[in-house]
Amino acid sequence: MTALTIERVGARREVAAQVARLAVRSLYAELSLYPKPGLVSLVDNGSHEDMNAGTFLRSLFALRRYFHAICLAGMEDAPFPVLKRLGIEAEARMLRATGGINTHRGAIFSLGLLCAAIGHCRARGIALSPPAIRAALLERWGRALAAHTGDAGLRSHGAQAALRYAASGAREEAALGLPSVFETGLPALRCTLAQGRGMRLARIDALFALMGRMSDTNVYHRGGAQAAATVRARSLAFVARGGTAAPDWEREALDCHRAFVAQRLSPGGAADLLAAVCLVHGACGGVL
Repeated sequence: MTALTIERVGARREVAAQVARLAVRSLYAELSLYPKPGLVSLVDNGSHEDMNAGTFLRSLFALRRYFHAICLAGMEDAPFPVLKRLGIEAEARMLRATGGINTHRGAIFSLGLLCAAIGHCRARGIALSPPAIRAALLERWGRALAAHTGDAGLRSHGAQAALRYAASGAREEAALGLPSVFETGLPALRCTLAQGRGMRLARIDALFALMGRMSDTNVYHRGGAQAAATVRARSLAFVARGGTAAPDWEREALDCHRAFVAQRLSPGGAADLLAAVCLVHGACGGVL
């Protein structure tokens, strides 16, 4: 191996390390957010009896090597089967770290693909922007992702819910280039930041926007179509009142949290995509 090759490999590994750190920080940003209706946070366990913040912390630190590896794979223009294998290995590490509890399966898929797309752009000198990252995802792996939507089987609760209720899950989102991230969550986050309300409130607004617009298979699994309608209605009502711009926004968000916990509703798919929003925002120069 020549000195020039060694230098190139070292530079790519450093970029991958930076992206991996950003992905872990994005997952932590989602975990630490509160109030967050029905979801695990540093304050409480939301609608969950089988997991807490400690479970999530063990999981996200177990994923550091995965984000590094899949970013390098994206730099090397790896085909989708390579990315899929890395994701399967990461899921196994997550389950070992959590004692078999699924904390981040959706995030492994969506954030992993974004890390690969970011790596693809960085290796080719493409300036990072939301359109560039999305274009890389679709142009390089879009066809394989579309085929992958029919390859889910019935292994996960999300896959079962998607089949039963015709809801779109993480695979369908990815095949379309993560529209909930790029067309819903990220614009909501940036709108709040542009109005000077800060990152915490921007994440709250992004989360409610996601809950109001996406079909969350986690919610369908727990409560069916009626539960999904409840989550969307409450979330859209929060957004319609002005989101975090409303003077009593925190009371409304807490009321929503308590209502979701009472009904055991947990919009985990929206939480995963909020972390993806944070990753794209951070990769494009935003402060987390």
